[in-house]
Amino acid sequence: MSSRSLDEHRAAVAALLAPLADDRAVETIAISAARIAGAPDTYRHRTLAHDVRSPTDLPPFDNSQMDGYAVRSVELFGASADAPARLLVDSQINAGDSISELKPGTAAPIMTGAPLPSGADAVVPIERAIPDRFRSADDASAGDADGADGVFTVEFASTPASDEYVRRRGSDIGAGGLLLPAGSVLGPAQLGVLAATGLTSIDVLRRIRVLLIATGHEIREPGTALEPGQIYDSNSAVLSQALIECGCTVVAWPCRSDDATDLLHIVEKGAPTADLVITVGGVSAGAREVVRDALGPLGVEFAHVAMQPGGPQGLGLVSPGRTRGQPAERIPVVTFPGNPVSALISFEVFVRPILRRLAGFARPEREVLRLPLAEAVDSPDGKHQVRRASIDADGRVRLVGGPSSHLLHSYAASTALVHLPVGLGHADAKEPVDVWRIDD
Repeated sequence: MSSRSLDEHRAAVAALLAPLADDRAVETIAISAARIAGAPDTYRHRTLAHDVRSPTDLPPFDNSQMDGYAVRSVELFGASADAPARLLVDSQINAGDSISELKPGTAAPIMTGAPLPSGADAVVPIERAIPDRFRSADDASAGDADGADGVFTVEFASTPASDEYVRRRGSDIGAGGLLLPAGSVLGPAQLGVLAATGLTSIDVLRRIRVLLIATGHEIREPGTALEPGQIYDSNSAVLSQALIECGCTVVAWPCRSDDATDLLHIVEKGAPTADLVITVGGVSAGAREVVRDALGPLGVEFAHVAMQPGGPQGLGLVSPGRTRGQPAERIPVVTFPGNPVSALISFEVFVRPILRRLAGFARPEREVLRLPLAEAVDSPDGKHQVRRASIDADGRVRLVGGPSSHLLHSYAASTALVHLPVGLGHADAKEPVDVWRIDD
C-alpha cells in the first residue's frame, strides 16, 4: 500500500472526479407554487444548465408604487401650502384593473400595484394629499362632497417629480434580457423571478447520483436485534445525509458481508445508474478487507494517507459489468475507512468541497478560522491530525473528546474541526491553529 500526503490524495480525488463537471446531464423541472410546496427537495440547490432570458418585461406594465393619486405632474406645477392645486377625483384604480385613461384636470385614486392610467406620469402618496384619506360614496351621502352631483376634489401642496412613485414597465428587466445566467443556484428569489415572468419550466443540471455502500459482516440495520459482535450501521446514515447536503441523490445499499462476490454484485447492480460510488470500510491491511479484495482487481488503488483519523484510502475507475450487452462505462470509486469518524472526516477533506462545487454552492469549502487553542495538544509525528472541537464564548477552540476514530458522539457534540498539520507535534494553549466551522 503506497503512502501519500493529505494534499496529494486530495489532488488525486479532484482529478478522478473532474470529469463529472463535463458529463452532467440536464433535466427539466416545473415551476409552480404547488409543485415547489409539494416537492421542495426537487428545487433545493439546483443549478441552471443554460442562460435564461426573460420572456416578458418586469414589471409588465407601468404601475403604482404607493397607495395615492395618479396625476399629471404638470397640472400640479407651482403647488404649495399657501396655494394648493385642486383637481377633480376620478374613478378609483385597483390592482388587477385594466389600463384606463386619466382625464385632464383629474386625479385618480390608485392602489399599490395598480396599472398607471395613460396620461398620468406620477403618483402622490395618500399621506401628501388633502384630505389624506380616500373618500367613498358614504362620504358623499353624508354631504361631504365638494361639488355638484357628489363630485369630490383633492388638493396637493407640492409638485411631484415626473415618474415619482411609478414603477415603469421593464424597469426590473426588459423582455429578452438575461434573467439568470447558467450556473445560477435556485433559491427563493431566483424561483420567484422565474415565476414572475410566467415561465413554467426550467432546465437544470441533474444531481450527482451516488451509490453509497457501507460494508462489514458486523453491521445491521437500526431497529433489528443485535447478536454478539454486531453493530448498527451508522455510516449509511452519516454519509447519506452528508451527500444530500452536497446536492446529491443517494442510493444507500449496505453490504453486510465480507465476501467480495457480494460486494461486486451490489456494484454491478447499482453502478449503471450512478455517477459515483463511495464505499465505507474494508480498505485496511487486515486479512478480510472486502472493498480491497473486490475492487482492487478492477482498478481501485489503495494508499495510506498521512492523516489521522482516515489513513486508509482508495480511489479509481472501475467497469462494474455489462449493460444491455455493451461494456459498462467506467465509474469513479472513492473508498473510505470504516470507522464513522474516519469516514466523515475523509468525506469532509476529500469529497465534500468537490461535490458542493459541482452543485453550484456559493461557498463549497468550509469556513476556515485561525483561533487560539484553549488547551495544549499533542499530534503524532508525520500525520495531519484532525480533532473535533467547539468554539467557546471567548473565541478559543476547545477540543471535544479524544483523537480516536470511533468517538462519533464527540463529533456530534462538536461545532468545529481543528487541523494539526504534519510537523506540528505539540501546540500550547493560546497557540493559533486552523479551524473549520462545521455548524452551518
